[in-house]
Amino acid sequence: MSKHDDAATAAVEEKTYEAQDATGHRYTAELANEIERAWQDRWAERGTFHAANPSGDLAGENVPAEKFYLLDMFPYPSGKGLHVGHPLGYIATDVVGRYHRMKGRNVLHALGYDAFGLPAEQYAVQTGQHPRVTTEENIANMRVQLRRLGLAHDDRRTFATTDPEFVRWTQWIFLQIFNSFYDADAPRPDGGTGRARPIAELEAELAAGTRPTPDGRPWADLSADERRRVVDDQRLAYISEAPVNWCPGLGTVLANEEVTAEGRSERGNYPVFKRNLRQWMLRITAYADRLVDDLDTIDWPEKVRSMQRNWIGRSTGAHVDFRVPGVEEPLTVFTTRPDTLFGATFMVVSPEHPLLADGAIPAAWPAGTRDAWTGGADTPAEAVRGYQHAAAAKTDAERQDAERTKTGVFTGIYATNPVNGAQVPLFVADYVLMGYGTGAIMAVPGGDERDFEFAQAYDLPVIHTVLPPEGHEGAWTGDGTVVNSASEELTLDGLDVTDAKAAMISWLEAKGVGRGATTYRLRDWLFSRQRYWGEPFPVVYDAEGRVHALPESMLPVELPEVPDYSPRTFDPDDATSSPEPPLGRVPEWVEVELDLGEGRRTYYRDTNTMPNWAGSSWYELRYLDPRNSEALVDPEVERYWMGPRPATTAPDGTAVPANVSGGADLYVGGVEHAVLHLLYARFWHKVLHDLGHISSSEPFHKLFNQGYIQAYAYADNRGQYVPAEEVVEVPAADGSVSSEPTYTWNGQEVFREYGKMGKSLKNIVTPDDMYATYGADTFRVYEMSMGPLADSRPWDTRAVVGSQRFLQRLWRNVVDERTGETTVVDDPADEETRRLVARTAHEVETEMSAMRVNTAIARMIVLNNHLTSLDRVPREAVEPLVLMLAPVAPHIAEELWSRLGHPESLTYEPFPTADPALLVEDTVTCVVQVAGKVRDRLEVPASIGEDELREQALASPAVRRTLGDRGVRKVIVRAPGLVNIVPGA
Repeated sequence: MSKHDDAATAAVEEKTYEAQDATGHRYTAELANEIERAWQDRWAERGTFHAANPSGDLAGENVPAEKFYLLDMFPYPSGKGLHVGHPLGYIATDVVGRYHRMKGRNVLHALGYDAFGLPAEQYAVQTGQHPRVTTEENIANMRVQLRRLGLAHDDRRTFATTDPEFVRWTQWIFLQIFNSFYDADAPRPDGGTGRARPIAELEAELAAGTRPTPDGRPWADLSADERRRVVDDQRLAYISEAPVNWCPGLGTVLANEEVTAEGRSERGNYPVFKRNLRQWMLRITAYADRLVDDLDTIDWPEKVRSMQRNWIGRSTGAHVDFRVPGVEEPLTVFTTRPDTLFGATFMVVSPEHPLLADGAIPAAWPAGTRDAWTGGADTPAEAVRGYQHAAAAKTDAERQDAERTKTGVFTGIYATNPVNGAQVPLFVADYVLMGYGTGAIMAVPGGDERDFEFAQAYDLPVIHTVLPPEGHEGAWTGDGTVVNSASEELTLDGLDVTDAKAAMISWLEAKGVGRGATTYRLRDWLFSRQRYWGEPFPVVYDAEGRVHALPESMLPVELPEVPDYSPRTFDPDDATSSPEPPLGRVPEWVEVELDLGEGRRTYYRDTNTMPNWAGSSWYELRYLDPRNSEALVDPEVERYWMGPRPATTAPDGTAVPANVSGGADLYVGGVEHAVLHLLYARFWHKVLHDLGHISSSEPFHKLFNQGYIQAYAYADNRGQYVPAEEVVEVPAADGSVSSEPTYTWNGQEVFREYGKMGKSLKNIVTPDDMYATYGADTFRVYEMSMGPLADSRPWDTRAVVGSQRFLQRLWRNVVDERTGETTVVDDPADEETRRLVARTAHEVETEMSAMRVNTAIARMIVLNNHLTSLDRVPREAVEPLVLMLAPVAPHIAEELWSRLGHPESLTYEPFPTADPALLVEDTVTCVVQVAGKVRDRLEVPASIGEDELREQALASPAVRRTLGDRGVRKVIVRAPGLVNIVPGA
């Protein structure tokens, strides 16, 4: 902004009046605040931003056929309030929404609050204040801060995930998942196979015999408990006792996605340990293929799609069975390289592998066992138990550290390689994790660097199965010709890797010792939390521990009061501690008498709660129909806002491709949600789609990741931070632009660093500061003009004044600061002004439609500066500028529009479009010479650039005929009037 200001002429820079100080008509922060609050009240009173549904209690008349559903990522109401970095995304979506309203679309833009979560509960643990009190106070504060931004939200659609009615529908969705199974063979409307179906249909098929039971017995021959187990094993929501991520510091278990690569909790950075606990799980793995494949149907940044693909981690290969003496079931491994089986010279299992507890470990070391393999233990059992104990103290990240020396001990077991009958030693090593694959690997040191490292340390054979380049040492992981891979029954030698894989899988399947398979890194979603502040599970347990879903009439299940909010964990670093959820301390709530169809009995509630991801996995649907108490969402309403849409043509003639998956038209938020929230929301949405509750198969069609506003912080020689707003920049002593300035605070030198805003860094700037000093519109213009929305950028309070000057000049172009009267004239604008208005309208429309708001603002500044240079500002020139500015600075635009004589809000005024005739630029005749002789004359725009003019001249038929086979040695361009071409020899 300041660059435009600096470039302005003196005439553009100021229109001053001698009596400004006494009149009160200048566009100051005080007047801006007065105008902004007045318009915010007027919008609220008139319901200006209410979006009409096609049916239901929010229906309206003449609902536009063209809609635009706009979403911000669900905000958490923090007690710290907002700093100026937080509103960037909210302002951006507001600008986009206002623009689309002016383009005639029915815009739905609402904001709710993701109100369950650990921060409020941790505060409750510290202070004893109920999390609901803290949360509601934070929401109230955030609403005030956001309202002052002038955001065009439909306030009828707001809610918090803690609202009882929202909790009711969250619990209802959980019951839909619980009462469903995934039928991998069921056809889908999109032509694919595999979808969720009701459990009742599964039970009917089992009873009818059209679906076999797992052991083949007739359904009628199974006991009630056996039938229950068959059904429960297939539910999409199920209870499992399995290794989980136990975080004593938070007193809860965490999903894999909530654990950092360093093996610590994302929130709080506490250590995380593996523990076996009985927990609710959601079978997200059933949707792994669809979650990967459907990424191609949505308009998301490739970076985010890649992150989801990598997290799901789909791999194709084979399961291979190795026989183990004395064990009935084979030891199965998954490998993406079955072609290397002849090179498998040892095997490794994770310390948690069940084989190690099944009695397979021999009592004594086999003959010939090397001392290096035993870990100094007298027996295999002693070696294995000692190694398991040491591994339990390490995080997954420590165990998988590529730089760490790989260790292990021999189990005393030899397994049989199925392709050649070789006896391969079986080691236990902590670099193999039970949670990935089968918890066992075949080790091919000739083709894997990690296996090679282990083989070198323990003196194990190395066999290359792919011919390495001459002179290569160590493992060879590249392609090549298969070697050393032949037996009496199978020969792969001479094949390439692709053909060898296929041949090996065919042989394994024919022999019944393996099968082709696809595996996934993705694990089922751990859905229990040992916390208080979350949605209770809508289930109860009977005396035998069997789970029973509550009927819908009993929803919502609400949280009781508890005497203590803290989970009982005494040492945040103690891996052996166990959770005691706060709800377990309310026995009168836990134990309940109900009649669930078998007479009145005593049941027990689940003392765990859902994670805060539950509410954020479906909130976009609640905005559509927030008052509906009869259905999750009215089908007609959902189809209108989110349903699949056919290919169309935009008003400008460009093709709009079909939106086959449906979903919100635009979703704006940070890339940090690429896996957690976005993956979970897609899963819930697909389940609801499969069950027929919604027509869209994806929740968010277009995703846009905005950048971040960061800030400079300043520290003195002691490393202590000083108030950033009090720091003075001292230009370089030599006056050189290339030299770095220095910075001082109270006369002493301080040192600048760049990063996030924070109270500890003393560089926080709040929106409230901006409102008071400049007004919301100036704040909005500054944040939108700082750079492209996708880029991060540094905050500089001193630069905000440039945005204020722009709005002040616009104000003076309409309002006489001495009298407060409008000064706009109805006289026709001159040709130059009319052409500039048309060009600006065309360019701003182009930039706004592509979310390049910063460049749109730059175009408007140029036009505004031109109007400032005129003696009298024409209405036909300034009114389009006011309308163009309205999405970015809505309050001053509304005020000026009103003062220009328009009684209604400009919210739904058509966005200015350019008169095509005014976009045609003046042309000049360009003389084209070859070797100094005129060979052609071209009519070109007066503003044509040298590169374009050079291309046109060289493309001239007359020039090409003259040049013939000769090349071009040099082209001299004097745009727009002359091009001289010097031919080659």
